[in-house]
Amino acid sequence: MRILVTGGAGYIGSHTILELLSAGYDVVAMDNFSNSKPAVIDRLYAVSGVRFRFYEADLGDSLALDKIFIENKIDGVINFAGAKAVGESVEKPLKYYRNNLSGMINLLETMARFECRQFVFSSSATVYGAGGTPPFREEDPLGALNPYGSTKLMGETILRDVSAADPEFSAAILRYFNPIGAHPSGMLGEDPAGIPNNLLPYIARVAVGRLPYLTVFGDDWPTPDGTGIRDYIHVVDLARGHVAALAYLAAHPGCVTANLGTGRGHSVLEVLHAFERACGRQIPYEVGPRRPGDNAVSYADCTRARELFGWQAQLGLEEMCADSWRFIQQNPDGIQ
Repeated sequence: MRILVTGGAGYIGSHTILELLSAGYDVVAMDNFSNSKPAVIDRLYAVSGVRFRFYEADLGDSLALDKIFIENKIDGVINFAGAKAVGESVEKPLKYYRNNLSGMINLLETMARFECRQFVFSSSATVYGAGGTPPFREEDPLGALNPYGSTKLMGETILRDVSAADPEFSAAILRYFNPIGAHPSGMLGEDPAGIPNNLLPYIARVAVGRLPYLTVFGDDWPTPDGTGIRDYIHVVDLARGHVAALAYLAAHPGCVTANLGTGRGHSVLEVLHAFERACGRQIPYEVGPRRPGDNAVSYADCTRARELFGWQAQLGLEEMCADSWRFIQQNPDGIQ
C-alpha cells in the first residue's frame, strides 16, 4: 500500500513515516513547513535509508493535492497537517478553522475524486473537555474548550458523515493523549518554534540552558503531589498505533474511534524528576497559578485500541525522558 502522510515533517508525522517504512508501506509525504523544518526530511532519509517522495505543499492548495494524487496511486491517507497550539487558537480562531477544517475538506474531496477511501485522523484528548472522570472512554461526553478543540470535534463529525454517506470509506479517529519522547537515534524529536507549549520540550530546554526554569501551573490540585496528572505516551508507541489502525481499516470499512495513550497518568513533578534522572542534573522550576481550562487528572482507557488494533503502548516514562534527553543533547539548538 502507498500511504500519503500530510504534515510529514512534523513531530508525530515524522515518527509515523519511519514506522510505516519499517512495516513495509510505500510512503508519500507532504508538508508546508509552517511549523516544521525541511531538514527533518533529510534526517528521515538518513535514518530510514529510503528516499520516499516528498512534496512541499499545503492542504489548502487543491491543484497541489491533485498533482500528488495524479503522480502517485495513493491507497490511504494519514492526516497530521494542522495547527495545534491551544493558546494561539484562542487568539487566531479563523486560522485554525481554515487550516484544520478547510484543508481537511479539500483533502477528502481530492481523495473522493481519486477513489482513495482509507483515512486516519489525528484527533486529541482535548475533545473530552475539562469535565468527566478518568479514565476517559471513547463513548464519554465530548466538549471543546477552545477553537483548537472545536476543530477536532468538527473533524470527527465530518469523518462520521463521510463514512455514513460512502459504505466503502474507512476512517480511524485517533484521540491522542500527551505524546512525548523522541526517536532513539536522537535524530528526530519535538522541536517546536518559539516557546514550547508542551511540558517535555520545555523541561528539555531548561536542562540545556535555553530557558531559565519550568513553570508548574498549580501545585494545589487534588493529586498526591498537588500537580496535574496526564497520560504521557512515547511518540514511537503513538506512531505504531497509526500503523496498527491503518492495518485495521484495510479489512473494516466504516468509522472507528480509539484512544491512544498508556492508560496511566504521571504528574508534572513525576515527569520532571524522571527527566532529572535521565540527564543527571536538577531542573529548576517555579510554581505559577493554574491555567484556565486545565483539569486535575486525565488519562485514557485504551481497551478499544487493544481489542480492535492489537495495539498497546510498550515504552515507559523513563524511556520517554531518556530519548528526549538524547535528542536535546544532540540538537541543543533544535534541528538545523
